[in-house]
Amino acid sequence: MVQLVTVFGGSGFVGKQVVRALAKKGWRVRVAVRRPTLAYDLKPNGDVGQIQVVRCDVRKPEDIQAALHGADAAINLVGILMQGGGQTFDGLQHQAAEAVAQAAAAKGIKDFVQMSAIGADPKSPSKYAASKGLGEQAVRKAIPTAVIVRPSLIFGPQDGFFTSLAQQIKSLPFMPAIGGGKTKFQPVYVGDVAQAIARALGDPACYGQTYELGGPEVFTFNQLVSYTAEEIMTPRAQIFMPFGLASLIGVVGDIVAGLHGVLPVLVPAPPLTSDQVALLKSDNVVSSGAKGLNDLGIAATAVESILPTYLWRFRKNGQFAVAA
Repeated sequence: MVQLVTVFGGSGFVGKQVVRALAKKGWRVRVAVRRPTLAYDLKPNGDVGQIQVVRCDVRKPEDIQAALHGADAAINLVGILMQGGGQTFDGLQHQAAEAVAQAAAAKGIKDFVQMSAIGADPKSPSKYAASKGLGEQAVRKAIPTAVIVRPSLIFGPQDGFFTSLAQQIKSLPFMPAIGGGKTKFQPVYVGDVAQAIARALGDPACYGQTYELGGPEVFTFNQLVSYTAEEIMTPRAQIFMPFGLASLIGVVGDIVAGLHGVLPVLVPAPPLTSDQVALLKSDNVVSSGAKGLNDLGIAATAVESILPTYLWRFRKNGQFAVAA
């Protein structure tokens, strides 16, 4: 009998890739999202009836219960990069994760994957990282067999980092090197993250494991800025910006983020928030000795093989631009 998995947050950047990967593996997939209209494009990725979309607000217990009805497994991908409009890190990445895991446990589900992030720590000065850490603890307490995946910076078409970085490079005369731009990242391809989740789900060998997902290379923030600028053929000088000044700018960003959450059409998302500045004070790379993509039989995809396929649109003449 084909098993059913409920994917919470399946309409997002990572979620859509996860749903495709699950469908290819033969799962029946129920995509539980707050805005179903953003997920109907997923249906053609499976056979007729293989992928269904249901409305679910993870802040409402009755919605979670309905989304899990008859499910054999569950994946929680719900998360946000900035707070605003009533959506908070603790509310969505801790309390909602706890509610989903407890509801799944009550239904006897032991095949559960929770997407967290490298740096997740309940004691982190970053509210984002702290809520991720608390969410991990809550999920493991409810379902000891749950698999935790902690990706580094995720890249791919329509990502939130390189796309935003390219937009900033095009609009600013120089790029700020926050704290000197020495923070390290290990960008991981969204397709690899999706494959990791699909492979870990339902595999008893993965029960109770934590996987830190990173790409084949480590970059400093300055290197990522330089590479992006080179790729879109828009060179920019990088000017040192102390963390203190960046934090002040981030406070303004917090206000804008709050307005963006209420009026997303009228107010664009800010390029920087105070919590993101706090995150930049720690490296975002796979820990020594941690299980990762290799343990799941996945060869990490290099940034250089993917970025050119979607950043060309930021060049002056698009795909027809020629380097000088």
